[in-house]
Amino acid sequence: MKRSIIGNQAVAYGALAAGVDVASGYPGTPSSEALTELLHFSQNNNPSPYVEWSVNEKVAFEIATGAAWAGKRALVTMKMSGANVAADSILSVAYSGTKGGLVLYIADDPGVEAGMPEQDTRLFAQWAGLPVLEPADPGRVYELTRYAFELSEKCELPVILRSVTSVAHAKQEVEGEYTYKPLGRKPEFEKNIFRYTKAGSAICIAQHEALLDRLAVVERTVRDTGINMMVESGDRNGLFLVAAGALIPYVREALSSWDHQNLSTLFLESVYPLDKELAGKMFEAAETILVLEELEPFVEMQLRSEASRLGWNGSILGKLDGLLPRVGKYSQEVIGRGLKTLASGMAGHSAATSRPVVSSERSDPGNEESAAEQPVAAELSVKHPITFCAGCPHRGTFLAVNRALKKIGLNQDNTVVTGDIGCTILGMNPPFHTCWTEVSMGSSIGLAQGFYWAGIENPVIATIGDSTFFHAGIPPLVNAVQHGANLLVIILDNGWTSMTGFQVNPGTSEQFQAKGARRVDIEGIVRGMGVENLQVIGPFDQEQSIEAIIKALQQEGVKVIISQAECALTVARREKRTLIYQIDSQKCTFCRSCLRETGCPALYVTANGKKSKHGQVMAIDPQACTGCGLCYTCCKFDAIHEQKLGG
Repeated sequence: MKRSIIGNQAVAYGALAAGVDVASGYPGTPSSEALTELLHFSQNNNPSPYVEWSVNEKVAFEIATGAAWAGKRALVTMKMSGANVAADSILSVAYSGTKGGLVLYIADDPGVEAGMPEQDTRLFAQWAGLPVLEPADPGRVYELTRYAFELSEKCELPVILRSVTSVAHAKQEVEGEYTYKPLGRKPEFEKNIFRYTKAGSAICIAQHEALLDRLAVVERTVRDTGINMMVESGDRNGLFLVAAGALIPYVREALSSWDHQNLSTLFLESVYPLDKELAGKMFEAAETILVLEELEPFVEMQLRSEASRLGWNGSILGKLDGLLPRVGKYSQEVIGRGLKTLASGMAGHSAATSRPVVSSERSDPGNEESAAEQPVAAELSVKHPITFCAGCPHRGTFLAVNRALKKIGLNQDNTVVTGDIGCTILGMNPPFHTCWTEVSMGSSIGLAQGFYWAGIENPVIATIGDSTFFHAGIPPLVNAVQHGANLLVIILDNGWTSMTGFQVNPGTSEQFQAKGARRVDIEGIVRGMGVENLQVIGPFDQEQSIEAIIKALQQEGVKVIISQAECALTVARREKRTLIYQIDSQKCTFCRSCLRETGCPALYVTANGKKSKHGQVMAIDPQACTGCGLCYTCCKFDAIHEQKLGG
C-alpha cells in the first residue's frame, strides 16, 4: 500500500518491515520523528517491538547493542551531535562487531536549520570504520532501512543510515508494508571475551583486523545489490557527474532542464566504503569528474585517493579545488555552477585532452618480502595473566557472585554478567571467568538493559566500579529505573580510581580530597534515583554477600548492591598489617581450592609437604598477604588459619 510519509517515518516503517525487535534513541531535530512514529506504533499495536526514549544517545546505543549482540534486530536514532555523545561506545562496538542487525540512524543538518555544528556524520563513520548508506528520498529511506538490517547481519557490523534535514522532513508517497512482522528469534549471546571485551592489546589488534575484513565484505556485498548506479552517456565524451545521497534528486532535476544531456552519471547511496571496482570503471571512461555532495568532501577525497592509487591523470572538480562550498545546503544555483564548469572546462579547470591512463597494477601497502621480514607474533608473545591484587575487595565480590549463581542452579557460562572499564573488568579472567563484556565507561548497565529487552531469560547482572559509576554509570541506571528493566547492578566501591594510579573520585573519603572538596555518597545517589531494592555489603563477608546477591536475583525490577571496601593497596600504603593467613602444611591436601577459587597472587605452591601424595602443598607469601581471609572460606580441611602480627 502507499502512504504519504516523511523520511523519518520511512525509517520507522522500514524498521518494522525488517522485523526490528528493540528500538531506542534520544530526540534531536532532524531525527526525532523516526522513534516517535515507532513509539506511537508500539503503543497502539500488538505485537510490536520494544521502543524507548533513552536518557541519552550513549545509553540508547548500548541498549540497542545489547539486543543486537543477543541476535535480535535493533535500531537506534539520534541527530549528528548525538553521535558525539555515543562515540565511545560506537567505536568500541565497531571493533567487536554485531550478530543481529544493528542500524544506527543519524540525521545531519546541512544549512543548520536546527542549530548545532554543521557536522558530517560520514567523517565519523570513516573514523569508526562503519558502513554508511545515504538514501536520496523517503522512498529510498524505506528501502535502505530494510536493507541496512540485512547488510548489518551479512557483514556483522553496525550500519549507519545517514539522512539530512531535506530528506528526513521531505514527504513522499511511499509504497510499503505498514505492519509489523516479528522474526521470532530466540535471544542468544555467546560468551566470548576475545570479541566482546577490550582487555588486552592482542584482543584489540585482532578486533581491528576483523573490522577491516568486515568492511571488505560490505564493499563486495553492496556492489552486488546495485545500490550505486553508473550510467554512461551515448557519446562517451569523458564527462562524469558523481552525486551522493540527498543531492541525487536535485541533480536529476537540474539535468532534466539542462541543455547538455551528454553527461555520464554515478549516483551513490552507499558512500562508505567506496566501491573501488565501480570507481575504477568510471576512471577508465572519464576525463573530467564533478563531485556533488553537501558538507565535507567525503566522497571526493575517496575518489581522489583511488585515482592517485590507480595512476589516473584526469581532473576532479569539487570542494578541494575551491569550486564548490563546504558549508550549507546546495541550491540549484550551486549545482548549476558545477555543471557549467564541468561542461566548459572554465574557471581554471581544464579537462584532459586525451584518455587518462589507468594503471592495471594495484599497489599493495605490503609485499611478500617485507611481510617475511616481520617476526612471527606468536614467537614474541608472552602471557601475563592479569588478576586482582592481593587483598582486592573485587575478588571477594566476584567470588560471591559465582557462589551465589551456583547456589541457585546457575553459573558463569549461562548468566550474562556485563563488565566495565577499570579494575572491574578483571572479573573476566581466571579463576572467575565471570564478566562477558567491556565496551566503554558505564556501558555495563546500558548493555544489561539491552540483553533484558532482547528477552534473555536468566538474570542479567551489570558490574561497575565506583569511579566508572560517577563517570558514566548514573545515566544508564536512571534509564533502567525509568523504564522498569529487570536487572541487578553491582557497584564495586573501593573508594579510589585505582587502575590508573589511585586518583581520587567523588566517592573518595574527604580526608584524601582536595581542600574544600566534599565526598559524594553513592548510596545516597542510588536511593535518590528511586531504587528501592538497595543493599550494601562487605565483599570479604562471603556469607552476607552471597545471601544479598541471591536475594537480589530473586526480586523483580532494578536492584543495586554496593560492594564496599577500600582498595587494598591504598590501605597498605598508610596502615600496618595486623593480621595475615598461613597454611598448615600438615593439613593441606593440595586440593588447591584456595588457588582455583580466588586466584590470589599471595598463594603459591611449595614442595616441602610430606602428607600430599604429590609432595607439594599450598603456601601463602606473608609479604603479599593482606589478611582478607577469602582463601580461608575456600578450605574444607581447616588448613588455613589466622596469624596476628605484633606491633
